[in-house]
Amino acid sequence: MIEYIKGELTEITPTVAVVEAAGVGYALNISLNTYTAIQTKKEVKLYVHEALVTGGRDDSYSLYGFFSKQERELYRMLISVSGVGSNTARMILSATTPAELVNVISSGNEKMLKSVKGIGLRTAQRIIVDLRDKMAASGIIADLESGAAASASVLTPQQSEVREEAVGALTMLGFSPAPSSKVVTEILRAHPDTPVEQVIKQALKLIK
Repeated sequence: MIEYIKGELTEITPTVAVVEAAGVGYALNISLNTYTAIQTKKEVKLYVHEALVTGGRDDSYSLYGFFSKQERELYRMLISVSGVGSNTARMILSATTPAELVNVISSGNEKMLKSVKGIGLRTAQRIIVDLRDKMAASGIIADLESGAAASASVLTPQQSEVREEAVGALTMLGFSPAPSSKVVTEILRAHPDTPVEQVIKQALKLIK
């Protein structure tokens, strides 16, 4: 079993990342969350889920890559729900951040889940019923909260002010606060002295 792949990011699209490790290029299916997190990086580490489909005319073997263990855990929980396949789970994780998805399921927000292509009312209800208690028992909620706190703590007070102003502007433009905060934080980590207007411009390119 492959736990993770670490190496040079040689190709990337919003749905697939190619990582070269030890001379081998691995194509991994990714979510938009992972795409946003790694698209500007040269070296990456992606946690892997292996999917083997048998029984049809042709067997298939695919790799799914995730920027964090928490996103991979949520993916595995989603595909354990009857009626939720690999691509549907990836679409759900592309429509929300891991933290947002946890909130959606914990609060029983059927409307949000139904807004994802391929998810009907019954499937949305099944996801909530099947995963609400499972998520609480797994500890993933605490992991996501501690991870968010750690991400915020790496910024200086001045950078935190820039982040808050940029996220506020992006929210007013119609973007969700959680993914906006994530993108802005990554920009400030890579370029600590970027003024707020440039941060907003870069973020608009990354979260579209």
